[in-house]
Amino acid sequence: MLPLQPPLEPMLAKLSRSIPTVSNDDAPAFLFEPKWDGFRCIVFRDGDRIELMSRKLRPLGRYFPELLAPLAAALPDRCVVDGEIVVADVARGGLDFDALLQRIHPADSRVRRLAEETPASFVAFDLLALDDTSLLELPMRDRRAALVAAIEPGEAVHLTPASTDRDVAVEWFEQFEGAGLDGIVAKPIDGVYEPGKRALLKVKHQRTADCAVAGYRIHKDGNGVGSLLLGLFDDSGEMHSVGVAASFSVKRRAELLAELEPRTHDALDGHPWRNWAEWQDEQRGGGGATSPSAGSRWNAGKDLSFVPIRMGLVAEVSFGQLENRRFRHGVSFLRWRPDRTPESCRYDQLDVADPASFHDVVNRQL
Repeated sequence: MLPLQPPLEPMLAKLSRSIPTVSNDDAPAFLFEPKWDGFRCIVFRDGDRIELMSRKLRPLGRYFPELLAPLAAALPDRCVVDGEIVVADVARGGLDFDALLQRIHPADSRVRRLAEETPASFVAFDLLALDDTSLLELPMRDRRAALVAAIEPGEAVHLTPASTDRDVAVEWFEQFEGAGLDGIVAKPIDGVYEPGKRALLKVKHQRTADCAVAGYRIHKDGNGVGSLLLGLFDDSGEMHSVGVAASFSVKRRAELLAELEPRTHDALDGHPWRNWAEWQDEQRGGGGATSPSAGSRWNAGKDLSFVPIRMGLVAEVSFGQLENRRFRHGVSFLRWRPDRTPESCRYDQLDVADPASFHDVVNRQL
């Protein structure tokens, strides 16, 4: 039996606004790694038994069957490894989080088809147990050395790059964004592994954009505005959905509902998403689902229909990444922009990173 058994909470990171520096004596204080944008996964292997557990302590193995054989080939016979499951976009070369989300589906036939069409990879970044020994109390520097010695990287199993050089971390922070990575993780080099604790630091990309506000969704508790629907215009004048701004306080959700109520009257007059709104109303009346544009891949039963509002509002928001012309996650409302018109909110305002390849990242070993 392994010294560590599933489920096991992964060690987490707290947000930092800058990449930390070394200690005063110039000795390395942190091990820097790319911050992968996938599904956190701890792999438990005990001979022929391989289990994949998510950050929320849920089994992932049935969703990524194509990883079992590569993991068996790359990992020691008895070990526990912390890492990330990602899917690389064959056409663009970077990560494809949308393809990753599609795997969380109840139909086994769909999962297996996607496993062939968009195969996943596992990126290892920590070794928690080996044979009969738990490594949780070892410092990060020793766990990294043990990981490098234990893993045999292959086509679908990779070892994350790592460096104690802050200048290298700064370079990675800029270069790897174009591959869909989320920033940099700084791990105290003498730190032990603390399950469930935010003992690491993460530095994420943050930018701002001015977006047209096309409507809102009611919060899941039924009270107030849960999120604002955001749009950007392309060169042809079409407004595309780019995501939502959420995470409002209970008080602010109620205030927003009152502020936006007057704009719900005659909202569809000239609205760019009038067809979507009318379609969802028809489906509600007929007992159907919401618009296909509003569906959730993570939760197929979640109602993501929206309340349209009269066009005219512009919001400045912060965001981390743009993927397939949509904001990925972590979008926050900053302020209203009464000096801007919705039509002026265009894609060309966005500062997008130069493309980079997933394989260029995992092959950047030091």
